[in-house]
Amino acid sequence: MAKLILNRGQSDERIFPLREGANTIGRTKNNDVFVLHKSLSRAHAKLVVTAEGAIIEDLGSKNGTFVDGVRVDRSALRGAHEIKCGDLVFTYLFDDQAAAATVAKPTGAPTMTYDVGRDPMRRSLGQMLGSIKGAGTVINLQATEPEDRAREKLEILLKVSQLLSSPGEIDEVLSRILDLLCDILDVDRGVVLMTGDEGLEPRVTKARPGVPTRATHSRQIVSYVMDHGVAALFADTQRDERLAGGASIVAQSIMGAMCAPLKPRDEIVGVLYVDNLVRPHQFGEEDLEFLSAFANQAAIALDNAVLSAKLADEAVARNNMLRFFPASAIETIMKEGAALGAIDTEATVLFSDISGYTALSSTLAPRDIITLLNAYFPVMADIVFRNEGTLEKYIGDALLAVWGAPFAQEDDSVLAVRAAVEMQRAMAAINRQAALPQPLRIHIGINSGPVAAGNIGSERYLQYATIGDATNVASRICGVAKNDEILIDQRTASRLTGEWPLEQLEPVAVKGKSQPLQLVRVQWR
Repeated sequence: MAKLILNRGQSDERIFPLREGANTIGRTKNNDVFVLHKSLSRAHAKLVVTAEGAIIEDLGSKNGTFVDGVRVDRSALRGAHEIKCGDLVFTYLFDDQAAAATVAKPTGAPTMTYDVGRDPMRRSLGQMLGSIKGAGTVINLQATEPEDRAREKLEILLKVSQLLSSPGEIDEVLSRILDLLCDILDVDRGVVLMTGDEGLEPRVTKARPGVPTRATHSRQIVSYVMDHGVAALFADTQRDERLAGGASIVAQSIMGAMCAPLKPRDEIVGVLYVDNLVRPHQFGEEDLEFLSAFANQAAIALDNAVLSAKLADEAVARNNMLRFFPASAIETIMKEGAALGAIDTEATVLFSDISGYTALSSTLAPRDIITLLNAYFPVMADIVFRNEGTLEKYIGDALLAVWGAPFAQEDDSVLAVRAAVEMQRAMAAINRQAALPQPLRIHIGINSGPVAAGNIGSERYLQYATIGDATNVASRICGVAKNDEILIDQRTASRLTGEWPLEQLEPVAVKGKSQPLQLVRVQWR
């Protein structure tokens, strides 16, 4: 009795019984010792077994045949020898040694085990799994009867559903999916591939210890599943007509594989792929049915992770916009996907400034100034938002707000003046809270006119701004206003509805304007 053992003692060990007479070794299917590996020639070597031993002969192979480290053309074999054909290492055993190798377990073949101790639910799944497999199946179950196995598979899928239901980052969910799959199925390699800008690419991979990981899957198998949109079983990849000429099958010595699409909705977003590098017909229809069900659970988990990430991004975007926009504008932006790119619009711009701030800040400690501004600005900002304005920025002690961007309304000017009046009236409460030796007082300038408005800067940093002469003039008007005053331009005044008495002022010259401004004082008291 003689045998060749490929990768003896390793996780991918394969045993080839040798018959008396000639046995050929090569990478084509007509060989007695058939291994699909690129380092083997089609007909690499011939091993002739007799009652006394064997003779090995190289058949003109490209990468040579070695016996115990020495390259040979022809050599007699007695007892045990190491035979290397190309990159593949075989152990030749004869008589009692070969019989013992038939029943002995590989000395270095680790089982696929994972640390489940930290997760009670994962540990519970581990307790459900056993090592009993039916013919042609790699599912780790405890039961042998078909009815009991069906019940256990259902229980496992329910447990998987629970384990995958907890939220997490997409890559974390992908790792969890593959860990669970490799807990349940006895496979050599597993990979989750996801669609992206560059096509379908591996996102998470897993392999038995000792299994090469330079490559992760067969592109031909994955392409077949993507093209047909259904799970597929390739029990014997070497003889499967669907894979004829598959270069990656040969290069990676893939003997069997399964692949299932991840399709949470109408579109395939990725695939689950597992394979076996040791021998064909390890996977059966029962395995494919389970993998398909598992892929459905995984697809739902991925869909939930994508949705969770989307909601998180929207929450961040919403929080960023809360710095600038009233709730009504945010709802419109989020609901309709309105862009914040540059627009030309008619706007009413409000500048508010604290009177005598420079002198005040010289008498207070920096920390006290920050405390004061933190009491002042939130009140002002709430007034702007309550009156449907956009808070553009704080500039030291100044506040800039605008009406008409990003969305214009017929009463923008009225809303802006109404906000200014509320700001002035709110100062009494702010002063009571601040308890300063002298009360804070503000002056406000408002101007209406054309501006360009939009997000300025990078996509990561949202800075909504209005650019134009109307903004500059509003700042100049604010500079003209005295303590407790609200001054507005003629265009803004013409749009008011008589809610407050207005007082015409003498023309005022301001920096940057060749003609004096005709301003109006709002008698807000």
